[in-house]
Amino acid sequence: MFEDAHPLEILRWAGHTYGDGLLVTASFGDAVLVHLVSRSIPDAEIVLLDTGYLFAETEWFADQLRTRYRLNLRTIHPLPSAERDQWMTDTDACCQARKVEPMQRALAGKTAWISGLRRADAPSRARTPIVHRDLLQAVTKISPLATWTDDDVTGYTAAERLPEHPLADRGYPSIGCWPCTRPVAEGADPRSGRWAGSDKTECGLHVAMPVGGS
Repeated sequence: MFEDAHPLEILRWAGHTYGDGLLVTASFGDAVLVHLVSRSIPDAEIVLLDTGYLFAETEWFADQLRTRYRLNLRTIHPLPSAERDQWMTDTDACCQARKVEPMQRALAGKTAWISGLRRADAPSRARTPIVHRDLLQAVTKISPLATWTDDDVTGYTAAERLPEHPLADRGYPSIGCWPCTRPVAEGADPRSGRWAGSDKTECGLHVAMPVGGS
């Protein structure tokens, strides 16, 4: 029902439907999702998962956008027991401790989760539904940007004069944690710089099979 809807329409529906039960997560690789949220459901809680290994530029960018768009932003950190430098030996366990577990805490008591997933991000995301029941997290997952192409993102960024992540023009089209993110060659898969040199493509947050997608 939302395949041809603008993300603003989807976000307004989500805000009306789920109210305080709604949570938005943003990686702050760009400003598009949080800008759309600020226009449609400005009081929505936005969470940044600070793994402890974010680029300093990402932290700066998130703070700038928080102030500029008056975002209701909350940062969640790993538990103190999270093993240090685990990325050097076991990236899956590192992601589990620094992204998946904090996300589970962020979603406690929530009924819906808005993510910035797009089908154009990677082949593994090509069938991303706009709305589905996330069985792993036991919430309704909403991806209002799912149908947007790279050109749509570029066009919206230009039209709204959105600021860009400081690393965007340095070969980082997809930005994660600094130990596991590398710049990519022009024209290459934007996510090929994530966990470069391995067959890992996702951190573990977006692996549940969709059921009843819209």
